Amino acid sequence: MWKSYEDLQVLKGVSFELAEREVKVIFGPSGGGKSTLLRCINMLSPPDKGKVFLSGQNLMAPGVDLNIIRSKIGMVFQHFNLFAHLKAIDNVSLGLRRVKGLEKEEAQSKALETLKRVKMVEWADHYPAELSGGQQQRVGIARALAMEPDVLLFDEPTSALDPELIGEVLQVMLEIAKAGTTMVVVTHEMGFASAVASEMIFLDGGVIIEQGSPKNILTSPKSDRVKNFIEQIDILYGRHEELLKLPDEEGTK
Repeated sequence: MWKSYEDLQVLKGVSFELAEREVKVIFGPSGGGKSTLLRCINMLSPPDKGKVFLSGQNLMAPGVDLNIIRSKIGMVFQHFNLFAHLKAIDNVSLGLRRVKGLEKEEAQSKALETLKRVKMVEWADHYPAELSGGQQQRVGIARALAMEPDVLLFDEPTSALDPELIGEVLQVMLEIAKAGTTMVVVTHEMGFASAVASEMIFLDGGVIIEQGSPKNILTSPKSDRVKNFIEQIDILYGRHEELLKLPDEEGTK
């Protein structure tokens, strides 16, 4: 796909496939087109040229109901984007009521189930201002999960968090991925990527420079550009492996 803003060409023929239950991690320098790519996928900013398919349907085709499409593509934002005047449970249940048409009681019941999944059920009746950044982001994840989307997009979900709060969000994301959720994650958390990604994609200057398995990308990248970037990321962000409770082959913690 291609995408420009006035004279600035942000995406220059980016193309990849995502199978059900896969996790793709997209990383690269700021301004490389990562967030724009996610906005093109969920049609918040439709591509200028190219095609986006979801379950075989071309989202660029005439007559496609984008409201229905967006309900199938969950989005977790960098800065949470919660409604400040709504409690956590209402932030999660709002879409279930307005988009899916659930009655209030059913929507809130489902919201509680989803908040439990992200370990936030005890804070269901708290407002965003009463929650830490990590807790707010977990509510944001619950809001997206509750809609039962076909694919879940994450736009640098830990970059706005204090370092001590990153682990709790990564752990939730890890468990969601291990449960089989189809995900595209823009992140610089290489520990998370190595734990769950089926493929990593390095995006720079609006083009894919390199893509491959986490093992190949992180231990033996083909491109010097990717190698140098990963070295800098390790210095700046660390890998947070110690924050992730990875299940062993028997599924124990």
